[in-house]
Amino acid sequence: MGIVTKSNLVVRDATLLREIGQHNQVFVNLTITTVNTDLARILEPRAPRPDLRLEAVRQLNLAGVSAGIICAPVLPGITDAPRDLEALVVAAAQAGAKSIHANPLFLKPCSASIFLPFLEKEFPHLAASYRERFEQRAFLPPAYGKRLSQLMARLRVKHGIRNAYERYAWRVQPSASVEGEQLGLFATDPA
Repeated sequence: MGIVTKSNLVVRDATLLREIGQHNQVFVNLTITTVNTDLARILEPRAPRPDLRLEAVRQLNLAGVSAGIICAPVLPGITDAPRDLEALVVAAAQAGAKSIHANPLFLKPCSASIFLPFLEKEFPHLAASYRERFEQRAFLPPAYGKRLSQLMARLRVKHGIRNAYERYAWRVQPSASVEGEQLGLFATDPA
């Protein structure tokens, strides 16, 4: 079972997630776009601060629930500087993240109609570049994604964090038999 969230409140469910993890694979990913609190407030005004999400990763792992970080979306010219991504990887390592990976921004038309005006307001110097990049396609060129993946791979090795896809090699093995009763999907009518 996988959970992807921006909310540090997932820690409230650590006991339940650990219990589920005794019989199934459980992994929680918290999304963090940057460790820069001021920038995070601009990009994600309603999300918990990055330090709170990193603390949630730490608490989940201490509670026996595997947790990592997804850096997404990576925004060209805003959150993709190698020093900024390394700062996130360092913070992830310090929080005990089991994995970290990054996904570049993709803008489908429905998202672009909201994101591009936001960009014009907050990052006007990048607006023309983004319009040009995403005018004919929703995804950045494959070379951008490849460079990002290579950078993240080097940073993971440097700071001792696994590749997100390696996590399956050390997953919890379910027990042969599970005690308890399977709950029904629908309530049965006692009448």
